[in-house]
Amino acid sequence: MPSFIQRISNLQQVGPVVDLLITPSIVYLQALGLPSTNVKAVKVLGLIDTGASETVISEGIAEKLGIKPVSTTNINTPSSTNVLCCQYDVQLIFQKNVNVASIVVTEAPLKGQHIQCLIGRDILAHSVLIYTGYDNSFTLSF
Repeated sequence: MPSFIQRISNLQQVGPVVDLLITPSIVYLQALGLPSTNVKAVKVLGLIDTGASETVISEGIAEKLGIKPVSTTNINTPSSTNVLCCQYDVQLIFQKNVNVASIVVTEAPLKGQHIQCLIGRDILAHSVLIYTGYDNSFTLSF
């Protein structure tokens, strides 16, 4: 089972964050008949968020990747309801080449945050998350 362990000295304050790469998914590229060579990637800081039902990327990431929405959805945030957002088919590449090959993510404002991605329960449903507070570490396995 591919996995990685992340240690963060101030885990309680910062939360379980991880650097990851976001790229267009191979499924998306194949559907459009595009080559999978020279694929753009965006490096982001993601927060593992058990309170997020789906994975969210911040506004502008899809534009940097040069990809088009595959659908739209309405979401609720702590400050608003029924916000219309675009969804994109992407690949998430974690440390040690642990990856989610194809996931539809929602693009939404993450203003004032130190992160550019929320890793939601749609991904966590296929993984094991171990949060070891006394050790300031967490493990994510797929």
